[in-house]
Amino acid sequence: MTVLLHDLIFKSATNQPQACALRYDGAALSYETLANAVQQFASAMRAFGLGRGERVGIYLEKRFETVIAAFGTAAYGAVFVPINPLLKPGQVGHILRDCNVRLLVTSPERLMLLRDELTHCEDLRHLVLTDGPALQEEPPKVAVHLWQTLREAPAAPWHRVIDMDMVAILYTSGSTGKPKGVVLSHRNMVAGAHSVASYLENHNEDVLLAALPLSFDAGFSQLTTAFHVGARVVLLNYLLPKDVLNALVRERVTGLTAVPPLWIQLTQLKWPTTVTEHLRYIANTGGRMPRATLLQLRAALPKTKVFLMYGLTEAFRATYLPPEEVERRPDSIGKAIPNAEILVLREDGTPCGPNEPGELVQRGALVAMGYWNDPERTAERFRPLPGRVGGLVLPEIAVFSGDTVRMDEEGFLYFIGRRDEMIKTSGYRVSPTEVEEVVYSTQLVSECAAFGVPHETLGQSIALVATPRDGVPLSVEQLLTACRERLPSYMVPLHIEIRAGPLPRNPNGKIDRKALAAQLQQEEMP
Repeated sequence: MTVLLHDLIFKSATNQPQACALRYDGAALSYETLANAVQQFASAMRAFGLGRGERVGIYLEKRFETVIAAFGTAAYGAVFVPINPLLKPGQVGHILRDCNVRLLVTSPERLMLLRDELTHCEDLRHLVLTDGPALQEEPPKVAVHLWQTLREAPAAPWHRVIDMDMVAILYTSGSTGKPKGVVLSHRNMVAGAHSVASYLENHNEDVLLAALPLSFDAGFSQLTTAFHVGARVVLLNYLLPKDVLNALVRERVTGLTAVPPLWIQLTQLKWPTTVTEHLRYIANTGGRMPRATLLQLRAALPKTKVFLMYGLTEAFRATYLPPEEVERRPDSIGKAIPNAEILVLREDGTPCGPNEPGELVQRGALVAMGYWNDPERTAERFRPLPGRVGGLVLPEIAVFSGDTVRMDEEGFLYFIGRRDEMIKTSGYRVSPTEVEEVVYSTQLVSECAAFGVPHETLGQSIALVATPRDGVPLSVEQLLTACRERLPSYMVPLHIEIRAGPLPRNPNGKIDRKALAAQLQQEEMP
């Protein structure tokens, strides 16, 4: 039985060495070639002197090196940190410093963007560049290596690893500001691969299109579920929705997982009739699929199964709605995935009755290890389950999602809303505080508040209300330009309003985001 993340590749390489594991930009890697590359990367880490559990940052788009570095780090006994390639240098720098990255894998082009940030990353000792000539000036205290030289590293022993060891840190926006790192173990990721592959009925003839970022749990899941069964993954960095549709046809993809904004865009395209002959399933994650979009997809893909899913980075995946239930209950997020249990609890920890709103709580092997270097937020989200067997000395830790749901008489779950102020837009969870911090850093505003408002295609869009500094004129275009320079596209406010201050306060003296959101929703939004 496979219990370690990298063994997903090694097992498939033993069973079918010449089968295609990865395709990217017209090139292919067999499972045997991929396994050898993973072993080479692990040996190179020994040559670099990395210790057990040290962090390896991977700041790349989807490509062979991204996958090899992640699984090679896992094999060696270190921890990989995939960084969303859409993030701006300041956000990347925060992640590198927050988890004390020792080695960074990136490209020469991305390195140039990070030069100023790396001077503040005191723990960084090694840079691995995917290609290009050696740098004319290496960062202080940092050794620079080219990817091609990793093949020269002699075979070396790796650290001993067990399934409870941490293997990855996935960064997700936090409700109180900077992104927080969710720590996952080998057990979390392998159990997730087994569970997801079981209900999607993945097999070794499948071809999965990896369209989501690999820094997402759902994006990385395309790799783990495929490798678990010896299937093929096609890596795609798309610019337009048409690119996704073309890849589906060209690669004869059998499974595609995407977020609602992409599904909405895809429904506006004409789907070739041949797609439904090989596209066995589609899956939605990262927010509710609009019913109109769902109907359009089912009409365009009559032979394709539709899986509606819900999940937390803190627990990899939580629920899915079986395809046969989609027509009867399209608003449901389904039931717990295999090897997980979903509870709906009141604030006192007692179970809610049928259709009574409560907090979604997940228990099982997929529950993460907590937040990196953040005991306060870990204690808030990862807590002992109440009402467990009294004789157990050590309590079972579950993840309390902060999401309000209800469960009907048949056990199907329905999402109601979030208890905190997180914004769910384009499949991303965005912290309003993080947006506000960036806006304040422009020194253009006196006060500001960011919040989410309903949006037909994005789920929620980000709205920003700001006041100018005393005596300094401020235009919407000026502030929007500053936001675009400092924030990834999905975090840039879609609606900006400049008001005379001060902004409304709640009883605690804080800026009242809810009041501002209510005011804005009464006005016409784009």
